[in-house]
Amino acid sequence: MKNNLRWLIVFLLFVATGLSFLDRQVLSIAILKIQEEFHITDVQYGMINTSFLISYALMFTLGGWLIDRIGGKMGLALSVGLWSIANSLHAVMTSFSQLLAFRFLLGMGEGGCFPGAAWTVYRWFDKKERALANGIAIGGSAIGAVVAPPLTIWLSTTYGWRGGFLIPGLIGIAWVIVWLFIPWKKENLVVELQTALEPKGKITFLELFKNRPTWVFILVRFLLDPVFYFMMFWIPKYLSSVRNVSFEQIGGLFWIPFLALGISNIIGGWLSGQLIARGYSVNKARKTVMGIAAGLTLLTPAIEWVSSVELAIALMALFMFAHGFWITNYITSISDMFGQKATSTVVGLSGTAGAVSGLLLNPLMGVVIQQYSYRPLWIASGLLYPLAFLLFIGLIPRIKPLFEESQSIGVVPEGIQAD
Repeated sequence: MKNNLRWLIVFLLFVATGLSFLDRQVLSIAILKIQEEFHITDVQYGMINTSFLISYALMFTLGGWLIDRIGGKMGLALSVGLWSIANSLHAVMTSFSQLLAFRFLLGMGEGGCFPGAAWTVYRWFDKKERALANGIAIGGSAIGAVVAPPLTIWLSTTYGWRGGFLIPGLIGIAWVIVWLFIPWKKENLVVELQTALEPKGKITFLELFKNRPTWVFILVRFLLDPVFYFMMFWIPKYLSSVRNVSFEQIGGLFWIPFLALGISNIIGGWLSGQLIARGYSVNKARKTVMGIAAGLTLLTPAIEWVSSVELAIALMALFMFAHGFWITNYITSISDMFGQKATSTVVGLSGTAGAVSGLLLNPLMGVVIQQYSYRPLWIASGLLYPLAFLLFIGLIPRIKPLFEESQSIGVVPEGIQAD
């Protein structure tokens, strides 16, 4: 029963991260109808997206900090509840200002999703299964990206564009109710004895910033998140303008790289756990899988030179597959090092760094594409992961708990609430 419960929790995390990507992508399709009805300009649409990214970047850190203090159960309930209400409110918007405000609220809620998922996995899984559980949990985001376009089109066609927002929002609220009914007691948690492993009290931002690994994790996300945003935001335009792929064909191709990402999130976590089971240290296991990922991305620049669309899509899928290997073990490494006291905070800080980097560099990508071509961006996409990997192994020689007081043994005492 205990084993089934923790995997049920991972499944619910999978659904939550899937909903987070689904809910944020509904607008990109519904905006075609919204612009017609409310005469919202492209400039205003850009402002709406920026509103989401600003609150999302801020709440990645604040949400992570909050979850480290109130726990994953209440933290994720608040996060998913807030963004689900915000998404539902999109269905009743009647003006540009309302849409701007609801989009900001959506970003506030979604900022706590991935820090909360990482915290929860740490509390329920030991080091051998932690990466697999993380892979499943964050893999939902890729599946959400896969199903968002066809599902949104179907909902909008059947129930109108407002239904495309309202129905996923109601599903999110139902998720919160189920989540809150799950019994979280420490006797159910399959983790090391936290009271022996980690210091009393909370880790402050000042303490975190005194540790070099904090800055390394922040730097890595700052370097690499713009590459992922490039893949998310520019692939359709690239296929249309460079590869002459029709709008209908893009819809039939764009999901393939994201499916590869969702699969690799799980496989990357499983592989890391298998290496540990075969005697690898946590340090060697995580870095081995991340090294494989970095090596695979070296093939990404070939997208610029392959002749067929099918090969280009295959290489994009390979990149996303590599990213899944990377991000699963990257997030798991944070939990390996920072534990329950600061995992969400560091995941949040690094996520904020990535979002800010994306905000700063996305306009520059447009300039590069307009003035030159996609070639420099494909080349950068292939080189940045190996560079980040070299920085990671050089600046973090060993992945190990940073705030360890003593070795953990035994079973967590019964009757103590996890949150």
